[in-house]
Order: sequence, then structure tokens, then C-alpha cells
Amino acid sequence: MTDTHEWVERFPGLSRLEPPIKQLLLSRSAIIDVPAGVMLFGPGNSPENMLFLLDGTVRVQQVSDTGHEIVLYRIHAGQSCVLTTACLLAYENYSAEGISETAVQAAAVPRAVFDDLVAQSKSFRDFVFAAFSKRITDLFLMIDEVAFQRMDVRLADKLLDLSDGQDVITTTHQKLSVELGTAREVISRQLQEFQRRAWIEQARGSVTILDRAQLERLADHGS
Repeated sequence: MTDTHEWVERFPGLSRLEPPIKQLLLSRSAIIDVPAGVMLFGPGNSPENMLFLLDGTVRVQQVSDTGHEIVLYRIHAGQSCVLTTACLLAYENYSAEGISETAVQAAAVPRAVFDDLVAQSKSFRDFVFAAFSKRITDLFLMIDEVAFQRMDVRLADKLLDLSDGQDVITTTHQKLSVELGTAREVISRQLQEFQRRAWIEQARGSVTILDRAQLERLADHGS
């Protein structure tokens, strides 16, 4: 795990804070370690801390009353959670859940410290709202994809993204349906079509990319 002695230096916006503010964050924060597969927050909970992720990945997803899921975004090392920020600023409970996809390490800054810094430090406030604005823009792009883009295009793009340059992707039809906010049956039909075209090959718990160029062409990754 990361050296946590000066964790604020991992965040460009925080590293530019005045020394007294940085020292306050360091002295009042706690470093937490969480294993993979743990729900860090969920609907109805009130945030007690602002979390700054030092290592690992957290998946933030929305679950409907009928059990339908969609991944809203992921938090990676060097990022904070916009949903937590929104709930802290508005004194609202969470409306989505955050789950550790890997073992994670984070710096937890108590609500009282967050409130004081937002009120008193312009540089901290600028950091908070800059991160908030970027994530809101990302969420609007996701809404646009869900509402207006074809599923075959979105699935091709997601497979390329998840492959991270490798040919074999460890995933399931259910996981892909959550990623893309659609029914598992829709994903299954589209994967079968990709397989019929010899673009991919399916196995239990994995998808192998056979023709990356065709997926890239569909996803408009090519020239």
C-alpha cells in the first residue's frame, strides 16, 4: 500500500494548499484499509467522512427498487467521491452505493473538518468544486450514452475499455448488464451476435477478443 505520511501530495489540488491547511488535513484524517467486496456506503446512510482514495478502485452504482443496477462511475487512486461531496454539502443521505472492487486504502476526513475547510479555505473549496464539476460532466456523458447510443456500440466500447489492451476479459453477462444499465438478456443477444461475426469468443466467466479492429471500428475508436 501507499506511504500515507504525506497523503495530500497524491492529490494535485490538495498539494497546492497552504501549509497550515495541509497540516490540518494530515492531523485530523484517518487512514482506512478495506478489503475487496465491501460496501463502503449505501442508500439511506449519511456520510460521516470525506474519503480520498489512495489505492484501489471503488465502484459507485445505483440500484432501483426492482433490483436493476447501473454503474455510475468508478473512483480510482488520487480521486475523491463526488456523491459523498454532494451529500456532505447538502446534508443529504446517500442515494447510491459504493463497493470496493479491489482492496482499497483511503484517507477519511471527518465531516466537521470538511465543513470548516469549505467555509474558510478558498483553495480547498476550489479543489472540491473542480473535482465535483468534472464528475458531473462525466455523469451527463453517461446519461447521453444510456439514452441515445446504440447498445452494440456501447458494448463494443465497454469490451475494449475492460480489456485494457489484453485479449481475455474476465466478466459475465450480468456484470456487463450492470456496467451498461440494461437487461442481461440484451447483453447475451448482442454478445451472441459478436460471436457469430467471429469478433469474440465466449466462455464461462470470460470473453476473448478475436477481432479487435472490428470492435474498434464499431465503437468508432479507429481513424
